[in-house]
Amino acid sequence: MLKLSQMATAVALVVAGSAAMAGEVEVLHWWTSGGEAKSVGELKKIMQGKGHTWKDFAVAGGGGDNAMTVLKSRVVAGNPPAAAQIKGPAIQEWASEGVLANLDATAKAEKWDELLPKVVADVMKYKGNYVAAPVNVHRVNWMWANKAVLDAAGVKSAPKTWDEFFKAADAVKKAGKIAVAHGGQNWQDFTTFESVVLGVGGAKFYNDALVKLDQKALTSATMTKSLETFRKIKSYTDAASPGRDWNLATAMVIKGDAAFQFMGDWAKGEFAAAGKTPGKDYVCAAAPGTANAYTFNVDSFAMFKLKDANAQKAQADLAAAIMGTEFQEVFNLNKGSIPVRLNMKMDKFDDCAKLSTKDFVDTAKTGGLVPSVAHGMAIKPAAEGAIKDAVSQFWNDDKISVADGVKNIAKAAATK
Repeated sequence: MLKLSQMATAVALVVAGSAAMAGEVEVLHWWTSGGEAKSVGELKKIMQGKGHTWKDFAVAGGGGDNAMTVLKSRVVAGNPPAAAQIKGPAIQEWASEGVLANLDATAKAEKWDELLPKVVADVMKYKGNYVAAPVNVHRVNWMWANKAVLDAAGVKSAPKTWDEFFKAADAVKKAGKIAVAHGGQNWQDFTTFESVVLGVGGAKFYNDALVKLDQKALTSATMTKSLETFRKIKSYTDAASPGRDWNLATAMVIKGDAAFQFMGDWAKGEFAAAGKTPGKDYVCAAAPGTANAYTFNVDSFAMFKLKDANAQKAQADLAAAIMGTEFQEVFNLNKGSIPVRLNMKMDKFDDCAKLSTKDFVDTAKTGGLVPSVAHGMAIKPAAEGAIKDAVSQFWNDDKISVADGVKNIAKAAATK
């Protein structure tokens, strides 16, 4: 990130909008479509109910890249929004610039330390102080399957180990269907890869190799086994997978053209939109070998320092509302994710969400709750990008040996 101090001379040149009015809360986000926009509307209603003015600062496109460019210019101009959609290590990068607000008073009053797993709370803090409020939890290590395709192939239940998975994949192939629906983009490759590493090596190995980037773990026999498994999965995908969007791969499973997909629980929204019911039409299960672990992707809002006292009050109310039961329920019902609060009633949620919540709570206690590298929750962007490239190169080029794949990933992990 460009140091804000280096950009101080630009302050006089960059003026974007006026300072927040009393009781006004301006929120930067990129949730501009469908259920996401509907969910933001609910947050707006909650804030208006408290007497505040909501100013929507929506920047579409690029998974937030465009939004971050606009945000930098606003912060440099000394005119930040009250809150911005930021997640993972990027929260600490912004906090290190001294521009984020301390939310400890709200967090203490609302008992966030009791309501959040420590591993999630730590992502929201900088030097022990809360600077961001979490919205939801997406589980990344899901495997989705078309029940009719499995039944036709004689596969009785979702495979629990990689050996079981390959037997099921062979049966599906023999029945004339594509075993694995995959979209060839580097984040999709890595979504599958991190589930393989977790399934082959377990949560401690995953943490050592992909979060701590420990060279011993990265060059171990377990990583070799992970890459062998990863390559074998590739052999069950179809030739048209490179460049395919994730939702089109999900559609292959929905339509019955393919049996399995490895994807986070945003895929569930596609099944729901197609009128499909979990258990009846499709199966949601942890990726093979990962039933006792959980890779999380948490959306959150970082709060920026504001000068106006009324704006600060509105901001504190916004932080409390984001973690409140009302918003946590309605947002996550629309988004396909689950509430980040540990004490939520799940009566209105489907079976996949209930399983996700149970596993979220259980793994928070056992150490199996780990951050997703594929979705920007675990390591700094430079190393993440380099490792993703190395994994995708291995996935796309069968001429790269497993031994060279291990070396390339280990080398990429050393990127500063």
